[in-house]
Amino acid sequence: MLHGIRVIEIEGLGPGPFAGMMLADLGAEVIVVHRPVAANPTAEGATLLDRGKKSITLDLKAPEDLEVARALISTADAMIEGFRPGVMERLGLGPEVFAEKNPRLVYGRMTGWGQTGPRATTAGHDLNYIGTSGALWYASAPGDAPVTPPTLLGDVGGGALYLVAGLLAGLLNAARTGKGTVVDAAIVDGSAHMMALLMSMAPSGNLAEARGQSLLDGPHWCRCYTCSDGGWISVQCLEPKFYAEFLSLMGLADAPAFADQYDRTQWPDQSARLSALFAERPVSHWAGLFAGSDACVAPVLSPWAAAEDPHMSARGVWSASDGMLQPAPAPRFDGRSRSPAPPTERGAQSAAIRRELAEKGLIG
Repeated sequence: MLHGIRVIEIEGLGPGPFAGMMLADLGAEVIVVHRPVAANPTAEGATLLDRGKKSITLDLKAPEDLEVARALISTADAMIEGFRPGVMERLGLGPEVFAEKNPRLVYGRMTGWGQTGPRATTAGHDLNYIGTSGALWYASAPGDAPVTPPTLLGDVGGGALYLVAGLLAGLLNAARTGKGTVVDAAIVDGSAHMMALLMSMAPSGNLAEARGQSLLDGPHWCRCYTCSDGGWISVQCLEPKFYAEFLSLMGLADAPAFADQYDRTQWPDQSARLSALFAERPVSHWAGLFAGSDACVAPVLSPWAAAEDPHMSARGVWSASDGMLQPAPAPRFDGRSRSPAPPTERGAQSAAIRRELAEKGLIG
């Protein structure tokens, strides 16, 4: 879909590389400017987030390499950087540098706190950002400390995916107007924006600030339960017809204690009773019991177990390729799945990229 689009990614952590990987999965030519290993002691070999990309190693503290980076960015449709505000400007690679040389450039900036605000220049990580934005508030059972899968809600959901959306919007605008733009993708912004669906429930009374009192935060039919083998089963039968099927399969269709699905005062007792029932059998029993039903019950699987799940396997979602378990590119187009491209080694295309820039007269 993005064939012919060139994206320059300045090596960073987490959401920036993920956004670059997703753009590469979509067909863009993504070139990562990797730091030399000597300047980056934590550098590894080829990583999953570098799949489908090209790589050039440059020391941005060296004037000659900085000039190569500047020339390379001048050839790009879009770029990605994930430093604190002001770092790229101090390197001489800020967006104003390319206003004349590459006016169509879509300049993507990936941060946690954003380019402005009291915390803009301070450090932080995924949990800090979503904790501050409000997105972490409901992320656990009532009474438990909030917890969410690492990076998914903040770095990826509120960060990388919003950066990708911003870059794509910027590219469409540049194609129409000939003008680039600066995309300020902040995890606090994106993760707060992701709360819109949940916040839309507030006027109807189905979202309360107090944890455990909302339609999707507290009910016995909307949580995970521990099974006898230590595994977990997820239950989320929101609609009455699905709830009825759930109760029927659990042998509780005629149980008075479960008759009222939406009585908040009964949720704690109902949850406790279901906890005891689910703890009697292993995950495999419950997965088999609910298989093929509309009760909205499914096991909680690790990525490795998910790769063996019949549905996930049929769709080819997970694959063990290039020596690692990895997810297939998403979304799909015209019903076709795509195999992930292999990750590139650091600096693998350095000579070829320098040669291209020299042939264009952009470097000596």
